[in-house]
Amino acid sequence: MNYFAVLYTYATDTAKLDEVRPEHRRYLSSLDENVGAGPLLDTDPGRALLLFRAESLEAVTQLLDADPFHAAGLIAQREVFGWNPATGSLAQ
Repeated sequence: MNYFAVLYTYATDTAKLDEVRPEHRRYLSSLDENVGAGPLLDTDPGRALLLFRAESLEAVTQLLDADPFHAAGLIAQREVFGWNPATGSLAQ
């Protein structure tokens, strides 16, 4: 398995973000141990970091495309990077 870091920049429609957030979080939680995610603090506009464990960039892209935030047009920018944890419990 490979690791990927994703940076989301949210759209500025906070009411819509609040409305869709529970569905977004349920979706990410359904991916089990293959994803960790959360908002970056003190960012304007709001941003989030997601860490994925997946076979390929294409697999991560498919998962991101199925995110309810993406489907609702609430992701203004999405950046995906391969990540190689060199130290710690995730190091290979």
